Amino acid sequence: MSDRVVLHVKGRVLVGPEEVRDELWVVDGRISYERPRAEAVTVQGWALPGLVDAHCHVGLDRHGAVDEATSEKQALTDRDAGTLLIRDAGSPADTRWIDDREDLPKIIRAGRHIARTRRYIRNFAHEIEPDDLVAYVAREARRGDGWVKLVGDWIDRDAGDLTACWPRGAVEAAIAEAHRLGARVTAHCFAEESLQDLVEAGIDCVEHATGLTEDTIPLFAERGVAIVPTLVNIATFPDLAAGGESRFPRWSAHMRRLYEGRYDTVGAAYDAGIPVFVGTDAGGSLPHGLVAAEVAELVKAGVPPLQALSATTWGARRWLGRPALEEGAPADLVVYDEDPRADVRLLAAPHRVVLDGRVIG
Repeated sequence: MSDRVVLHVKGRVLVGPEEVRDELWVVDGRISYERPRAEAVTVQGWALPGLVDAHCHVGLDRHGAVDEATSEKQALTDRDAGTLLIRDAGSPADTRWIDDREDLPKIIRAGRHIARTRRYIRNFAHEIEPDDLVAYVAREARRGDGWVKLVGDWIDRDAGDLTACWPRGAVEAAIAEAHRLGARVTAHCFAEESLQDLVEAGIDCVEHATGLTEDTIPLFAERGVAIVPTLVNIATFPDLAAGGESRFPRWSAHMRRLYEGRYDTVGAAYDAGIPVFVGTDAGGSLPHGLVAAEVAELVKAGVPPLQALSATTWGARRWLGRPALEEGAPADLVVYDEDPRADVRLLAAPHRVVLDGRVIG
């Protein structure tokens, strides 16, 4: 990482979906559109706001919490792929030390997952019963950065399939408590069953959302409930289904149906006006640094390329309450050799990454 210097970013600065400028400067780590008197180091190309991964897990692997060295490696992998803002959608690890590192992405935390007893991945979540849900939501609302993460559905071994984890009254009270404390609530949901109750209870976002139907898509759109499809993670469903075939054939068949309909589901959600954002679900079983692949998956599902870019840049930052390339904003941006609007796959090859006004690498 270089020392912070005055930078002159020249070429095409993609300030917003419809606003393009020829240049910007970085002075004292902040964006400026006024030419400074000081000499500047020039960086040329197509500039975007630092990419957003709105469903990522730093400090977590398939077995649970990891040490700081592993967490650092995860964060560096995301940073080098251009991801400079992460919504950490649940982690048992304390990663607050990352906030003191100017060379690592900024993280918006949702605290630790809250799941029903024995109804989620071991070592990931607080595993509780409905009577304790409000108290745990309040705890994680205070611990996080304005978000709380519920596990809305998971396999019920007695039923042999995905079922909802929480009674309607419990989620209504829990979401109301989170909102009272100034936090938004999101939920992991693969299946169809839990969605209507969660949306009508006031949830703000649903992760994965593979179970959206003709009945619930209009409800999401009417309430403005966002989805983060994590299509690079949904691609693992066939392998999961194969692994569970002998014990849980209904669940396996269900997972395959959700996988087969994934692109149609996301396309229908986007067409209905549901806000769609980019998230990779890295940090459980998936590697970090997959944000470009997820953008390409959204395009494959029918999201127009410019809107898929917005789902990881301008729109995602606005949704999370963070600035993009506005005057005076922290200089977190990614520069490409070619125009990523022409081919979103170019996001996988950043030419320069600028974090807090410093050129990385």
